[in-house]
Order: sequence, then structure tokens, then C-alpha cells
Amino acid sequence: MSRDSKLPNKTGTAPSQPDRSGGKRSEVDAFLRQVAATPPPRKQGSGRGRLIFALDATASRQPTWDRAMNTQAEMFEAAAGLGGLDIQLLFYRGFGECKASKWHADAGGLLRAMTAVKCLAGRTQIARVLRHAAKESRKRKVNALVFVGDCVEENVDELGHLAGELGLLGVPCFLFQEGHDPAARQAFQQIARLTGGACCRFDSNSVQELRDLLAAVAVFAAGGRQALADFSQARGGAALQLTHQLL
Repeated sequence: MSRDSKLPNKTGTAPSQPDRSGGKRSEVDAFLRQVAATPPPRKQGSGRGRLIFALDATASRQPTWDRAMNTQAEMFEAAAGLGGLDIQLLFYRGFGECKASKWHADAGGLLRAMTAVKCLAGRTQIARVLRHAAKESRKRKVNALVFVGDCVEENVDELGHLAGELGLLGVPCFLFQEGHDPAARQAFQQIARLTGGACCRFDSNSVQELRDLLAAVAVFAAGGRQALADFSQARGGAALQLTHQLL
């Protein structure tokens, strides 16, 4: 494997400057258009949707991990009237540690699992996240994978291969990038494209948008495209304004 085949690490890439002229709104609009265009999930068994909620838990991610704990309850609430949603927490941190929780059918169980985790320094393990999602979906259909992270320190071709396998399994990946690392942006876009999902960037100034987008993906996983349209009508605010442009 050549050195050129690897993406830069957290400190090896100069961050690009954020677009403060309306580019953020256009990016969120594009993300929601991609969510709406994703084929409706096929459910099995009980009819409940299944979503893997994967997070980078390396040291730089602690503030966002705390914010994610405040948003996860809304994912359950948004999907509650659509047959419900089972969510599995998946995280990596430290030296080769990558763990998955049991499947949670309520916000309380997921919150307890998240509060037990502390972020530790380490390298990214996105390949393990993708392999795990494929393994779970082969056992029982997974309707969507959500990933929240800020960088990529792995071989982009390997990630593309694994994303292609998820695409064949019908598991769309919705990736949320914190910050402006262009290498991570490129890798996340490739994964989203190969799985039929979408990616969107957020920062500390767009926490509410992250909450709305995570809830939108949860609604999609539980009920499909029409459910997403109904959700935007009920939620109002930014979600309604943005979703009007795509449905």
C-alpha cells in the first residue's frame, strides 16, 4: 500500500475556511434532498426500523459526543408514531477499541449507554464501522447508518469498497462531518454516494440543524419518504423551510 493511498490525518491537513455567505444553508438543503431521494427502507419482522448510530469517540470529539447525547432522544420521539425505531450505539476510541451496544428500543437505554463512554485519543476506525453495519444487516435488515466524525485517517479505497458492499445490502449511510477537513469531506461524500446516502457538515453554531437532520434520518429509517414529508410539516421551523424545497 503506497503512502499516497492514505488520507491526511487530523493534523496533516490545513482546514478550509467556512463559507459565511449562505453556503451552509445550501449544504443542508442538498443533504435533505438526498435524504428524500433515498429509496424507502424495507422493514422485516416487527416492522420497527433499525438504525446504527456510530460516533467517533476519539479525544477531539468530546464536545460533540455531549451534544449527541442531547439529540438522541429526539430521534426516538420523531420515529415513535411510525412503528418505532431500534437504535444501536457504535463507537471507536483509543487503541483499536470499537464497541457496539445492544439494540435499544427507547431513549433511556441509549442514553445510559452513551453516558458510560468517555472519549480517548486514537485513530479513526471507520472501516470497522462499515464492516459492522454490513454484518448486522446480513443478520437482520438495517435501514440506515448514521456516522458523526471529524476526520479520516484510513485508506479511502478500502472505505469505498466497504461502502459499496453496504450499498448492495441497501444500507444508506448518512454522514455528519464536524469541521472543515477537506480530506474527510471527500471521503464522506464517497461513502454517501456509494451507499445511496448523504453527508452534511455542521459546527458548534448549527446544533439545532444537527438535531433536525438526525431526527429526519430517524423518521426516514422508520417510515420512508412520505413519513419524512409529514415530519417536516409537523416540526415546522427550519425543518419545514428546508424540506419544502425538496418534496
